[in-house]
Amino acid sequence: MHKKKSETISWYFGDFGGKFVPETLFEPVNKLEKEYFKMYKSKKFISELRYYYKNYAGRPTPLYYAEKLSQYCGFKIYLKREDLCHTGAHKINNTIGQVMLAKIIGKKRIIAETGAGQHGVATATACALFGLKCVIYMGEEDMVRQEINVYKMKLLGAEVVCVKSGTRTLKDAINECMRDWVSNVKDTFYVIGSVVGPFPYPLMVRNFQSVIGFETRNQILNIEKQLPSYLVACVGGGSNSMGLFSPFFYDKKVNMIGIEAAGKGVNSKHHSASLAKGKITVLHGMKTYVLVDDYGQVQHTHSISAGLDYPAVGPEHSYYKSISRARYVSCDDDGAIFGYDLLSRMEGILPALEPAHAIGYIAKNREKFSSKDVVVICLSGRGDKDVGIIKNYGI
Repeated sequence: MHKKKSETISWYFGDFGGKFVPETLFEPVNKLEKEYFKMYKSKKFISELRYYYKNYAGRPTPLYYAEKLSQYCGFKIYLKREDLCHTGAHKINNTIGQVMLAKIIGKKRIIAETGAGQHGVATATACALFGLKCVIYMGEEDMVRQEINVYKMKLLGAEVVCVKSGTRTLKDAINECMRDWVSNVKDTFYVIGSVVGPFPYPLMVRNFQSVIGFETRNQILNIEKQLPSYLVACVGGGSNSMGLFSPFFYDKKVNMIGIEAAGKGVNSKHHSASLAKGKITVLHGMKTYVLVDDYGQVQHTHSISAGLDYPAVGPEHSYYKSISRARYVSCDDDGAIFGYDLLSRMEGILPALEPAHAIGYIAKNREKFSSKDVVVICLSGRGDKDVGIIKNYGI
């Protein structure tokens, strides 16, 4: 998918991706693809998007040198502070872009799924900003885990629909969104929250989130006068990591590490490590790595972080794995808690449990890095939403 401008756009990233949708949705998805590429080439659209990134979302976000964490690990660590974005996470980068697009093409109603609640809050925020009706689907288990974010969505004017089927988590919220979309294609726009789903969603979300990587490139060159040795980010569906990674795709000396949720261990039945333990199949309109059993049924997943509790991964990450452009490892629940505690105490920053997996992995594997390394970690969200979970865990 990383092609020169003169080349045609493919629905695939290598062997991964595609557009596997019901007949009812094929025309709307094709129309979305056409309108997206039209808008993304529009100087007016890009100018307006940049305006809202700067004056509403609070971009650019800082690239912060974590001095104490660096001393602890033995090499330089910078944090890309997406937690300082409006709404507290990187999700707003994508929702502003998609809701702007929805309004331009005449949609009146927005639907979205959410796991940790951050995409739901960001979507509700963008809908309030642009004056569109908003319906958020959220698994019952996630609604309990992220009660504060549920209330935030309602305060922002969104209707929050509790999904009680299946595992009652993110996968099932996506399923319900798809059903809603099929029934209401004429007036409804589905704002997908990660680099997943049928084309053009993985590409569209990646491009909206690539502002993370482009800012990081400029900032690290200004500070260190060199590109980073490593880019590190958590991977569920994978939008924060792909937003950081993709602008560095051709910089072969920049290593990329994606951290999946190992839950209670990748060799247990309680994890969300799709790239480590998944099989290549089709889910939610895309061909990618999916956690399935011997009969091809989607497995139940587990992560202490609701945002990583998903049984698949974005197809571009599957492509990066297939060509060895990025290395994908995992961090379990205990490691994420360790990362949360470490960053909180050392830097006075409460990370969301999702990027806490990246902090935990780097800190626990610090001997694998050189003292000359410069590591950038995407701090994709803040940890206010997870304080209740942390408290129950016993810290």
